[in-house]
Amino acid sequence: MLNKKLQFLLPDFENSTELPFISEGIKAGFPSPAADFEGTRISLDSILVKNKEATFYAKASGDSMIGAGIDNDDILVIDRSLEPTDGKIAICFIDGEFTVKRIKFTDKKLFLQPENDGYQPIEIKEENDFMIWGIVTFVIKKLSTLK
Repeated sequence: MLNKKLQFLLPDFENSTELPFISEGIKAGFPSPAADFEGTRISLDSILVKNKEATFYAKASGDSMIGAGIDNDDILVIDRSLEPTDGKIAICFIDGEFTVKRIKFTDKKLFLQPENDGYQPIEIKEENDFMIWGIVTFVIKKLSTLK
């Protein structure tokens, strides 16, 4: 997934909204008696953003990372302050384009690994204009509905 038009957005902390939070969890198996709404409130910003100055959002485009749970139009939360390490999912800039891929180090080589068998890994070579722009920390997705 290479995308020149990747749009980065800054979190809007001044208009953050706290909403009710069911801290006991919602059963995905058998239903349980109604949970108490004890008034716990959270702001998603406080969950998703650990470093305000280094966090950005971007919309995913394409299907190369579906195996990692990243689908087209998902919102990616990116922290530029985190150290890129083997296995992390990163926003990378390569030869004038942005892409989201898993970082893979092998035998002194760096690869950008897609999570879809329809795509080949990208080996980073010295001649590439390359940088790891940030590390993806969360994915926000809209659930599809049956029609």
